[in-house]
Amino acid sequence: MGAADAAQEDSQQPLVHDSVVENYINTLGRSMASRTSRADLDWRFAVVNSPEVNAFALPGGFIYVNRGAIERADRLDELAGIMGHEIGHVVLRHSVEQMQKAKKGEVGLLMLCTLTHVCRTIGGRILVGVGAEGMRAHYSQHDEAQADSEGVANTVRAGIDPEGLPSFFQKLLDMQAQQPTAVDVFFSTHPTDQSRVSATRRQISETPSAHAPGLVRDTPEFHAIQDRVKALPPPPAPPSP
Repeated sequence: MGAADAAQEDSQQPLVHDSVVENYINTLGRSMASRTSRADLDWRFAVVNSPEVNAFALPGGFIYVNRGAIERADRLDELAGIMGHEIGHVVLRHSVEQMQKAKKGEVGLLMLCTLTHVCRTIGGRILVGVGAEGMRAHYSQHDEAQADSEGVANTVRAGIDPEGLPSFFQKLLDMQAQQPTAVDVFFSTHPTDQSRVSATRRQISETPSAHAPGLVRDTPEFHAIQDRVKALPPPPAPPSP
């Protein structure tokens, strides 16, 4: 199911095709996924060429991270936290439930509307053939809380500081007031408020292994990749209203 959906997704989403970036994101993602209860999956991570801050998962270990999430992260642990969260959705089978709700043949449209602004304009809705409400995958607050918990565990097991996840959430909340268009797609699919940040930090404080010495917060390699992504040609413009 996941492989078929991913093939459809790859044909409809604008992806970043840069081998250095792709290798880095896959290495980072697999360093976490290989330590989960679903290490048997053939995990694959792709970068969507979209400026919006967002990420999403398909069943079977297919994770999509928007270019905007890489560009907006201040540290490696923030990007790792978001990816660890999406890995959690796969491990907990939340992504299976989302895809089962989509009608046959509409997975690509669901992902396009979830990860970008394309379905928020009249021209975009005409282009992809959806109604005024568009199509978006919506996880419940319960699902999000569970995936946050998995995200904390996933980063710690990979030797990465879990503080990156609540730190990234806080950054997005701060950005919401100043640059809402950069993050409103994320908030439309990942319900987030201050209590979510507090709950994630509380879990970290109650997890002994989350305070182990030597956990990685940042690396020069991450910033080199971030600079490489920022230097790529601008993402394709969304359809006109």
